[in-house]
Amino acid sequence: MVRPIPAGHAFMPLSLSALTFPNIDPVLLQIGPLAIHWYGLGYVLGILLGWWYAKRLVQNNKLWRNNTPPLKPEDLDDFLVWAALGIVLGGRLGYILFYDFAAYRADPLQVFAVWRGGMSFHGGLLGVVLAIVIFCRRRAIPLFGLIDTLSPVAPIGIGLVRIANFINSELWGRPTDVPWAFVFPNGGPEPRHPSQLYEAALEGLLLFLVLRLLTHRALKLKQPGFVGGAFITGYGISRIIVEFFRVPDPQLGYLLGGWLTMGMILSLPMILVGGGAMIYASRARAA
Repeated sequence: MVRPIPAGHAFMPLSLSALTFPNIDPVLLQIGPLAIHWYGLGYVLGILLGWWYAKRLVQNNKLWRNNTPPLKPEDLDDFLVWAALGIVLGGRLGYILFYDFAAYRADPLQVFAVWRGGMSFHGGLLGVVLAIVIFCRRRAIPLFGLIDTLSPVAPIGIGLVRIANFINSELWGRPTDVPWAFVFPNGGPEPRHPSQLYEAALEGLLLFLVLRLLTHRALKLKQPGFVGGAFITGYGISRIIVEFFRVPDPQLGYLLGGWLTMGMILSLPMILVGGGAMIYASRARAA
């Protein structure tokens, strides 16, 4: 959940090795009752930039098998709303079911308070996959074609939202003495790992660059399913790595041995499914 930063409050590190947390208001702009939050802006920009980049991919014929993209740019225009609904509805429902069902059952109206945080990537992924399946069936578009088109753009939104998590001072990491640690305003006096920025770097920037190499250098879009598999495998590995530095949601805590988290459990199937998709795509290409 988002933990608001009190306006005008300065936070000084209690350790010489800690950095001062930037006093950025989670609300970017407020006009009367209308408030634009960094968190929501991250989602909106991620979807719009992803839509633009995906259209660039399907307009580049040489990237695809037989130099023929599996769908048209106009299909992506129509899918934009589907993607937004899948991300928001799936992400919200996933967080409620996976992370904090008891709290939302006690106060159902909090389901609609999305500006306070409480979104699950894994739920959002399932929501988008369901939207993709329905959309492809209605348009007679190859399933892997749309999945492979959207996978290289997904890290853009992931990275932006993780930066928004940092601004909101939520999902911070475990106590540490590394020189780049922060004392988060609502994380106690201990310097902590900026795990949100780790995720922005791994799940966002690094994964985007890896997928860019696969699409434009290795031409893996010519192997249907490979790029989609690489994305979910890369995300799963990145998320599990960061979970070792991140504090789990307090209502769940560690599920086993002081290290196993819900994020790890939900990410492991992604690695298995993604690895299987890459193997399948490679073998189909060879055949």
